[in-house]
Parts: sequence; C-alpha cells; structure tokens
Amino acid sequence: MTLDILTLIFYLIVIVAAAEIFTNAIEALGSKLNFSEGVTGSLFAAVGTALPETMVPLVAIFGGNSAKVSEEIGVGAILGAPFMLSTLAMFLVGFSAWKFMKKRGADCVRPEPTGLKRDLEFFLFAFILAFLVAFTPYEYRLVRIFVACILVLTYFYYVLETIKASASLVDGGHATEESKPLYLSHVLKDHMAVVVLQLLFALSLIIIGARGFVHGVESLSVVLGVPVMALSLLIVPIATELPEKFNSIIWMRGGKDTLAVGNITGAMVFQGSLLPAIGIFLTPWTINLTVMASSIITIFAAAWIYWLVIKKKKLTTRFFLVNGFLYLLFVFIILYTIGS
Repeated sequence: MTLDILTLIFYLIVIVAAAEIFTNAIEALGSKLNFSEGVTGSLFAAVGTALPETMVPLVAIFGGNSAKVSEEIGVGAILGAPFMLSTLAMFLVGFSAWKFMKKRGADCVRPEPTGLKRDLEFFLFAFILAFLVAFTPYEYRLVRIFVACILVLTYFYYVLETIKASASLVDGGHATEESKPLYLSHVLKDHMAVVVLQLLFALSLIIIGARGFVHGVESLSVVLGVPVMALSLLIVPIATELPEKFNSIIWMRGGKDTLAVGNITGAMVFQGSLLPAIGIFLTPWTINLTVMASSIITIFAAAWIYWLVIKKKKLTTRFFLVNGFLYLLFVFIILYTIGS
C-alpha cells in the first residue's frame, strides 16, 4: 500500500507541476493577444488547469486495466470535478479573501460581475442538462447523443460570448497582465513560438501524470477495499483540482479576483459541458445515489453563488461558508455510504 500511495504522490506532483507550467504559458498567451482578465481566467487558465481532470477520465475510459472500473473512475472524475470547484474551491476563494484581508484591504471577493454571471448561467444550464439525461434509458441512444451535441455547442457558444465581451473589458482596465515571465523566456527568446512550445511540453507531462494517477487509484481502491466510485468522486478531483485552487489562492492574494474566480467558474463551464458530453458518448452514463448526491449539491452550490450575483450582494467571506458546508455534507454522505 505504501508503494501505491507514493506512486499517487509522484504522479500528483507531475500533474501539478505540468499545470503550473501550462498556466504560466496561458497567461503569456493572453497578454500577447491583449485579452481581458475574464477571457484569460475563464478560458485560457480554466482550460489549462482543467487539463488534469480532463485527461484523468479520458485515460481511465480508454486505458484502464478493467473496463467497468475504468468507466467508474471516468464518470466519477467527470462529475466530481465540478462538485469540487463549486464547493471546496469556492470556499477557498472566500477563505483567501479573509486570510489576506489586511493586504487586500477588504474581506470580500470582487470579481468582474458580468463575467461571473455569464459563467454560472452557462454552467448551470449544461450541468443540469447532463444530470437529467442520465435518467433517460440507455436504449434512447439518439436522445443521449443529441444532448451530448447540445453540450458541445453550448461550450463553443460560451467561448464566443466570452471573447466578444473581452474588448470592452480591456478598455475598462481589465487587460491581462503576466504574473510571472514565461518560464522558457529565461533560456529562449520570448515570442509566440516559445509560448506554444511550453504549452506542448506541459500537455505531455499532464498526459503522463494523468495516466499514472488513474492506475494508482485503481490499485489503491483494491488495497483499501473502498468503492472505486467513492474514491474517484473524492480523491481524484481533490488531487487534480489542486492547480485551480493553488492558482486562485495566489491570484486572490495579489488582488486579481477576476482571474481567481474566473479560473474556477470557467473550469466549471468546461467540465460541466464538454466532459459530460464525452462521458455520454463513451460510457453508459448511469447515475447511482452517490453520484446523484454530488450532482445535486453541485447544482445547489453554483446556484447559491449565482443568486448572490444577480441580487448584487457584496460577496463577503461568510457567504462562501455555505459552499464549504456543502462539501463537508458530501464527505459525510460518502463516509456513511462506505460504513453502511
């Protein structure tokens, strides 16, 4: 068991390091293209830091040791990622605002509101649709494929709307600024080709890390006797969501709330639309009680933040305690399920 745990830790380090390299290049790309913080956070950084969660279910479905176990890990990782983002990651954003209150000068989260509202609207539409289609009989294959296509189109429409809003946000002072110089610029000249080279290098590391992590989860679930679905809903998303959490905390500390929150909500849209579409195409996409609980909590957590935004509430840190409580509620449900 010790070897299995060390293997997980090793591949986790690979995933986190690769995502950091990827995000660094994404920020450089956003700055060079003169996109707003909203585009860089909700699209570029979100997709970059979401790559570990994206690769884990894909690798699990295509390259797992057991078809049934691999499908369970894949579906669990797909549905577990938005759950972690809408609960634990959002709670950490609020906690960061409180922790760095003296440096920031306020105990509230202050993202650009129109982008946050747009992200949550697209996420709730896509995720609820993906959740509901799981209740349709598997024999209704055409219905499922139609819904999967809608989810894919939803994400691309979201991308267009986000980019369309970028120009006015840049004019309003929300242009992207690089947190750090491009890592490869220390050894190579900083231009677009070098940015692309760093992106491809990071992507390769993420694929290697994700494949190793999936096999590690399979082995550990057998050793511990823990249901693989429960493990994939909790352990895999916690591990693979670390880039989002880590980057958002850094951005909150630096007062870049739009990047911090957009990194999370943009990843929620990506993972709530494209990944379920892949799951619907490639797996039976069935819902058990554990998955149902995580999905309902995810919807409630996202709807809670959306309600605060449309009511134009000041996003003080205490509001994010609700998201933390919802995460703990699901952990309790998992532990109760395992124990019964």
